Amino acid sequence: MAKLYFYFSAMNAGKTTTLLQSNYNYQERGMTTLVLKPRLDDRCGTHVRSRIGLEAQAVEFDEAHDLLGIIEQHLATQALHCVLVDEAQFMTRAHVEQLCDVVDRHAIPVLAYGLRTDFQGELFPGSTHLLAWADELREIKTICHCGHKATMVARLDANGQALRRGAQVQIGGNERYESMCRKHYKESLERE
Repeated sequence: MAKLYFYFSAMNAGKTTTLLQSNYNYQERGMTTLVLKPRLDDRCGTHVRSRIGLEAQAVEFDEAHDLLGIIEQHLATQALHCVLVDEAQFMTRAHVEQLCDVVDRHAIPVLAYGLRTDFQGELFPGSTHLLAWADELREIKTICHCGHKATMVARLDANGQALRRGAQVQIGGNERYESMCRKHYKESLERE
């Protein structure tokens, strides 16, 4: 039975690497996949790329796109065995509903990978709806500098100090963000 999976974590847990490994596993078995990524994340153009160098071609989408329509267009020309979504936290409620329709109408598994919360500890829109509607939730774990499980993401200024305010979305990597356990996240905010 096909399901909508949400793989979530803090930053630097290997979400994109896991997505790319899953994509490879399907393709190695002769199955067709479709990788989707939000256009908002413009770091790699039309590719999904992990920090360790793996990559795959992706179809970009933005708020105006109908993911069900994109997938049904793909189905009109070839079979599709799995849909994989990178940076799923940037999806809208409508996108999540459309992915549910892909699973329910077409029996195609959808694997969505993304952050659970932003640098202020708030849920992203895509994550909110995936947490509510996904058939299976799977946490990908990473660690804080202290060795405990990291569950929070701090946004850092140019001096490495955690920020409390700012736009929810600011694309960046290790130069802008650090994954921390809750204790160290709270302590980093007290330094401001």
